[in-house]
Amino acid sequence: MTGELFSPLHLRSGQVLKNRIAKAAMEENMAGDGQLPDERLFTLYRQWAAGGTGLLITGNVMVHAEALTGPAGVVLDEHAPLGPFAEWAEAGKSGGGAIWMQINHPGRQVASGMPGVVWGPSDIGVSLGKHSSRFGRPTAMTAQQIDDTVTRYAVTAHRAEKAGFDGVEIHAAHGYLLSQFLSPLVNKRTDRWGGSLENRARMLLDIVRAVRAAVSPSFAVAVKLNSADFQRGGFDAEDARQVIEMLEPLGVDLVELSGGSYESPAMTGRSTDTRTQAREAYFLDLAEELVTTSPVPLMLTGGITRRATAQKVLDSGVAVIGMGTALAVTPDLPDRWRGGGEADRRMRPVTWSDKALASAASMAQVRHQMRRLARGSRPRPGTHPALALVAEQRKQRTALRRYRAWLAEPRGAA
Repeated sequence: MTGELFSPLHLRSGQVLKNRIAKAAMEENMAGDGQLPDERLFTLYRQWAAGGTGLLITGNVMVHAEALTGPAGVVLDEHAPLGPFAEWAEAGKSGGGAIWMQINHPGRQVASGMPGVVWGPSDIGVSLGKHSSRFGRPTAMTAQQIDDTVTRYAVTAHRAEKAGFDGVEIHAAHGYLLSQFLSPLVNKRTDRWGGSLENRARMLLDIVRAVRAAVSPSFAVAVKLNSADFQRGGFDAEDARQVIEMLEPLGVDLVELSGGSYESPAMTGRSTDTRTQAREAYFLDLAEELVTTSPVPLMLTGGITRRATAQKVLDSGVAVIGMGTALAVTPDLPDRWRGGGEADRRMRPVTWSDKALASAASMAQVRHQMRRLARGSRPRPGTHPALALVAEQRKQRTALRRYRAWLAEPRGAA
């Protein structure tokens, strides 16, 4: 799987990525009216498309209208009109690269003030100490709710292909629903979805099968998976190795490795585990353990900002380099690398001791940069994290009012 950053990658679906650099998913929380993409997202993705990436992966698109990670989340279900999604796909492909839609269900990671449902494999809530009340208390899913959710993923994937996307990435990391089922700390079920790793992986595997059956053979299907949860007794690298082996026979094109959850936010470099404390490539050590046995090409995301680091990751055997924050600050970074340059700016670091609050502020900073790009403005990475967090909270309150009103409206078939 080694190769130069700007060499093409042939996937098993037949799709060819023009290079090994991907814009990893970052939750934009930028839905317009009707929880749909609008001109802001189109502008944002045209900028990234023009910057030289081989693959753009959208922020998580929700498969269930009543279960959102945030009130400004985009929803693609059986009722959503496809026109705005077709524009989004066109914007993402305007630079000659591919665009995949990340599809997701939050499970128990739903803010306590949100309407709708808070589901999980078990009724165990998110544990954040004094911040635990930020999330709703989940109810354990019934067998019917699990089956219905599997169907929702397949419907969303099918409609994403109809809209012109090149693939989907099924989000099974960062403590969202499928990651919750995989975790022995959260999944305490005693039925066919709990206990052994094979049972805990059942929902993910059923979704991959359903999605693959609902789309064309040439449509890419990827999975985002934690290399580890970074919690004692949680999902670990050996579990990840086994799940990757389970995914291979199902026609998965790529597995993206990340790590952590809101309880241990390793994806922002803020976990309690020393293995993610490096300034770049947080999860490289774990990826190097997994790449030697993986039957599926791997993508690594987490803190990569310099070409030398990206090349080091490629040299380890990883097939695709994923970047998030770096591209929110420098959307043309791949083209700069191709020309021998580097990013000239970095995001202002968040050094707060409260890890949950620091993680929230880090995500607010990234969204602040994405909103500036969506307005056609230059990023401002020196923005103070406290200011970004306060601005984000205001926007969330406004979006929540809109989402409540939208959810109360009757919706017919698209």
